Amino acid sequence: MSLQIIKHSLLIDRLTRLRDKNTPKSLFRLYLDQASSILATYATQSLSLQPIEIETPLEKTSTFIFDQEILLTPILRAGLGMLKSFQSLIPEAQVFFLGAVRDEKTLESSLYHGQIPNIKHHHQVFILDPMLATGNTMVKVIRLLKNYGAISIKIICCIASPEGIKLIEHSYGDVEIITGCVDREINAQGFILPGLGDAGDRLFGPFD
Repeated sequence: MSLQIIKHSLLIDRLTRLRDKNTPKSLFRLYLDQASSILATYATQSLSLQPIEIETPLEKTSTFIFDQEILLTPILRAGLGMLKSFQSLIPEAQVFFLGAVRDEKTLESSLYHGQIPNIKHHHQVFILDPMLATGNTMVKVIRLLKNYGAISIKIICCIASPEGIKLIEHSYGDVEIITGCVDREINAQGFILPGLGDAGDRLFGPFD
């Protein structure tokens, strides 16, 4: 498994602001969007390219474009906070929404989704979720995507736990993780410590 921890001063600053419990929802959304933009540039830097002939206003020239179609898979709810930045940078990407509901007692999750897209072998799949905590949900997401043909998968998260990373490595060693930070641990409730709390609640508000 490939683990890439992005050491970028702006990203570190944005993560600090995301962690702060006093950051209001409006700024939390902004900081998550900005952090995601930085992660997106690193997530795409190694994508394969193919040659192409184009014509500028002055002459014809040879250059390169992506050789892979990109499928963005945000995990609802929190993954929605990362989607805008990725779509801004890669507007041609397809989007497949996946929802996850976690049992707060067992920490087990169940998935829900709409129509499965036609995933091709050359698709590059980016799973978007601000937090990689226990990894249980992520394993189920990866299993679903692989069952429908996904080969190249990258997990993009702001913060990851050692436990979640270990589970992904054990379950799907071919999946790459790109994160801004690896925190200390997860607690008995499945939250990352020190973490930033529940990203979905901080983006959209808790359910009553």
